[in-house]
Amino acid sequence: MTSFRRPDLTEMEEARLVAGGRHEAPHDFLGLHEDGEGWALRAFAPGATAARLEGGPALRPLDETGVFVSRLPERPAARTIMAEGPSGAWSFPCPYRFGPLLGALDEHLVGEGTHLRLWEALGAHIRNHEGVAGVAFAVWAPRARRVSVVGDFNAWDGRRNVLRRRGAGLWEAFVPGLEAGARYKFELLGPDGALLPPKADPLGRAADLRPGDCSVVAPPLAAPKLAPGTPEARERPISIYEVHLASWRRGPGGRPLTWDELAEALPPYAAAMGFTHIEALPIMEHPFDGSWGYQPVGLFAPTRRHGPPERFGRFVEACAEAGLGLILDWVPAHFPEDAHGLVRFDGAPLYEYADPREGAHPDWGTLVYDFGRPEVRNFLLASALYWVKAHGVDGLRVDAVAAMLYRDHSRKPGEWLPNVHGGRENLEAESFIRMLTEMLAREAPGALLFAEESSAWPGVTAPAMEGGLGFDFKWNMGWAHDTLRYMSLDPAERPANHRDIAFSFHYAFSEAFVLALSHDEVAAGKGSVLGRIPGEEAARFAQLRAYYAFMWAHPGKKLMFMGQEFGQSTAWDDAAALPWDEAEAPAHAGIARLVADLNRLYAAEPALHELDAARDGFSWIEGGAAEAAAIAFVRQAPGAAPLMALFNFSDAPLTGWRFGAPTPGRWRRILETESARYGGTGSGPEIAEAEAEPAHGFAQSLALDLPPFSAVWLRHEEEDR
Repeated sequence: MTSFRRPDLTEMEEARLVAGGRHEAPHDFLGLHEDGEGWALRAFAPGATAARLEGGPALRPLDETGVFVSRLPERPAARTIMAEGPSGAWSFPCPYRFGPLLGALDEHLVGEGTHLRLWEALGAHIRNHEGVAGVAFAVWAPRARRVSVVGDFNAWDGRRNVLRRRGAGLWEAFVPGLEAGARYKFELLGPDGALLPPKADPLGRAADLRPGDCSVVAPPLAAPKLAPGTPEARERPISIYEVHLASWRRGPGGRPLTWDELAEALPPYAAAMGFTHIEALPIMEHPFDGSWGYQPVGLFAPTRRHGPPERFGRFVEACAEAGLGLILDWVPAHFPEDAHGLVRFDGAPLYEYADPREGAHPDWGTLVYDFGRPEVRNFLLASALYWVKAHGVDGLRVDAVAAMLYRDHSRKPGEWLPNVHGGRENLEAESFIRMLTEMLAREAPGALLFAEESSAWPGVTAPAMEGGLGFDFKWNMGWAHDTLRYMSLDPAERPANHRDIAFSFHYAFSEAFVLALSHDEVAAGKGSVLGRIPGEEAARFAQLRAYYAFMWAHPGKKLMFMGQEFGQSTAWDDAAALPWDEAEAPAHAGIARLVADLNRLYAAEPALHELDAARDGFSWIEGGAAEAAAIAFVRQAPGAAPLMALFNFSDAPLTGWRFGAPTPGRWRRILETESARYGGTGSGPEIAEAEAEPAHGFAQSLALDLPPFSAVWLRHEEEDR
């Protein structure tokens, strides 16, 4: 192994560098080293006046440096140093007597940015090394002049456990006797020799509870249960319950629920409501509650807010046991400037772009990852794979994709740098995203990737090999914006704004979409979905029911943020639990029953989900009835009964509304939002027979009455049914 020891220094000069915390290669000086006359044993015991090798000779002090030395004719078997000082006697295994931890392959893979299981090499790992139990530490800091691990175990003294410099900018050390639960940070000297703020471990798998900001040695990872996966996901029902875990429910004293409490309560609730997946806002460790996890500093650590991170596995298992997939929000776009995090990690920009016109995000006061650096790409790719492979989650929702793809995102002219072709696209981020989607498809088949992408970037869900980005699904944020605007209008204004409710059908099949009524739609002063709808209370609930039926009939997978499933009246408060007492009120309970029934029908009816992303799964009946604020369409799938969905968004009844039917025969009413079951005024006839009267381009039609603010779903019945 390469030695970084300076040959021009005397033993005493090196001892003084050790004492001053300035020796850049103490593993080549301290510990046991063979020389021409036998073996030199040097130990660092600050505060000691005498030291000896256990069962062996005394060590000679080198002045008052705290360094002690002895020359031995043979290699000693003992490892423990016995020290004495004014405060008493103590003993410690010499940390510099242990050999290397990382292999040459680790160095090679890190150097070329292809170490996909990076969490197995870097970070903190409990292990038995050379017959001694302890913790192995490793970190990437290529420009540092010294890296130490500090903690309660060494009085936060950066001179005691300095890491060995390896190739590819890696540093490693073994600390004997250390166990799970030990708090630690890395202390670094930057390239100019200046002492940096202590840093949390970028690959740490556990952390302090805020406001603490230390990393914590985690127990070994348990093998996850196999994630169920979602084969042929675009043809299957996907209905996602999006949750901010800290404010879904609260425990005694208003504290967040533990992982075990969440495992007991949340999956059964989501399953009973008919959802197929739970999506959690970022659970990666983050310093500021108000960021909701979207400014993480620990991309490998489940947050301590819900208890010991090793219990996160129980929550994952509980989701699988309830038949639910688990999706995690994941943030590779940016990171916060907290001093203990990644910012200028080794004394200069490392994880971030150096130029603030590339590396600083003006909206969030955060820093942008340097997507062009292989080691940074490797760090992010490994984080994505870690949650899927090491914890068994079913997929990731990638946040802020548009902010990654565009160099001018939220920047004014002169505040951003164009790419090599003079354009606004971030070609490095685009390349990284394709690497991400291809890597997960290869390494974790069945894991889903969702893009929160708000622009018109083409081919977000097209295969990467065909020039697309390769995501499985894209959030349809335009649909939410347009339809929520429409629902917030006074009914008298809706005819003039009919485009808002109908426009999404023009592009519904350009990507594989998820219709997302997400946290973004009920935060930042926007109010709840129900809170946006005008009118008296009964009319508001009726409109909400019709809107939800529209969402579930519309092509695309579904996502609903917590609280909206029972029609929460108020805006989401991330510092408090949902208003569960409100959920018990009759009108709200009716909304919850409707959502559960919508999920049940959506999963049971192939016409509603098999061709969600294909034009063949949809056909118009009436999309232009602006004055009536009405809309009607057909959902269909091969070999399945077609389904007609009819909507009246006006405050007047549609009496005897005649609409074309794609197939003659009987049509059964399978959903009516005005049913008394949901808090409405009653139900219409269960069966309707198509008549041989042409309408809307079809040879047959039906005539029905639709109450104000209502929706009806009809399913065609075969003769032998």
